[in-house]
Amino acid sequence: MEYELQIKVRDYEVDSQGIVNNANYLHYLEITRHDFCEHAGTSFREMQEKGLDPVVRKIEIEYLSSLTLGETMISRLSMRREGARFIFVQDIYNAGNGAHVVHALVTIVCLENGRLSRGEILAEAFRDYL
Repeated sequence: MEYELQIKVRDYEVDSQGIVNNANYLHYLEITRHDFCEHAGTSFREMQEKGLDPVVRKIEIEYLSSLTLGETMISRLSMRREGARFIFVQDIYNAGNGAHVVHALVTIVCLENGRLSRGEILAEAFRDYL
């Protein structure tokens, strides 16, 4: 199952050439993951209150084209589980022309009460999406 979020480029996210600074795409990917968690019925605050901390282990990102000020993007996310790792497959598209802007693989691992775990609690929270 795929999750989708629309995000608009704001003025402080572009560089002197008027294009989105590469680091901001990491923010867009994170915003999408956080919003997805709430859509799935949990939040980072709720997870932390239960002693669960999903943390980024690795991000592979490929920049394919650029966004500029005022443009709107579609940020898409799907996920799969590989053992104790949760892999978020994330893509950003320009909503105006459909251009593929970013492709990323984000690997998440889970800490439970400060210790690395197999992520069973997180798997249960995301069971409808795995």
